[in-house]
Amino acid sequence: MADLSCDIVVIGAGVLGLSVAAELTARRHDVRVVDPGGPNASSVAAGMIAPAFESLLDGADAERAALLRDASALWPAFAARSGLLLDRTSAEWRGSDAGEVAGALSRLGFRVKAEGDVVRAESDIRIDAEAALERLRVGLGERFVVAEARSAKRTPEGWRVGTTAGPIDARQLIVATGVAATLPGLPDVVAGVIDAIEPIAGQIGRTGARLTDRVVRGVGGYVAPAAAGSLIGATMVHGSRETAPDPAASARLVEVATRLSGASAPDVEWRGGVRGATPDGLPLAGPVGDGLHLALAPRRNGWLLGPLVARVVADGIEGRPRGSHAAALDPLRFGPQSF
Repeated sequence: MADLSCDIVVIGAGVLGLSVAAELTARRHDVRVVDPGGPNASSVAAGMIAPAFESLLDGADAERAALLRDASALWPAFAARSGLLLDRTSAEWRGSDAGEVAGALSRLGFRVKAEGDVVRAESDIRIDAEAALERLRVGLGERFVVAEARSAKRTPEGWRVGTTAGPIDARQLIVATGVAATLPGLPDVVAGVIDAIEPIAGQIGRTGARLTDRVVRGVGGYVAPAAAGSLIGATMVHGSRETAPDPAASARLVEVATRLSGASAPDVEWRGGVRGATPDGLPLAGPVGDGLHLALAPRRNGWLLGPLVARVVADGIEGRPRGSHAAALDPLRFGPQSF
């Protein structure tokens, strides 16, 4: 087998794993990403980079809104470095509650434009999730290892990861495995943190009909443009790993999409994914000791938070001073038993 040894190995090729790999590669680190390939929760997503409306939906305070806004502000430079194309068309909220929505967002520091039953958030944009993941993978070239990670073992030099393509020795190990089972061989404290991540199942629909030219959100869901057609979403079922579509939820989401877009949604194909979440809704990002780092559990904001997680993890690897939001993402912030 080929020698796959490297400076840093990332396990997992969702948006967090690939964002971290892209950031480290830009900083001239020797990185490998290990993933068996295929769809994941990041590919079953609308690619929302939406600090305003996500703050609204989560009832965020000013501090959380600032974190999401700062995360979004990292995207233009990250996209330019990584060859990613952003759809900068501002998202809208539509509904009779538009006045309340505009007031709430303004109080959180977001710039909005309100007219009648429509609120436009200038900060809220999107990216084509599947195309972006593919571009990030392609950018890694041979550094992307199509294999399944089976184990991790601490060595005097760092870590040895057992994979179906052979062992990989690295100085640093980054776990970005979503809601997958904990990799055998990780320290008990870290395994406890990973095992405590809550799975959240969700479904999103895709139709070939072009229902909208921008993300449109409102009570009960959203409709968004896609490369070919539109996306309709989405559900969140806490504690579930069920990816099969729920017919009742599908019907409800189609009704919401029709109301928001004013157009019917024919021939909808439904897809499911499972995301991970922590008690405070923020990801686990940063060092956990002994050359081991986490990039996990962004809830529904993986795309929004990708570059911020990448910066926090990369800074931790390089021993740089912690940035302003690193403490909020500290993987050990809850303590090993507090989930």
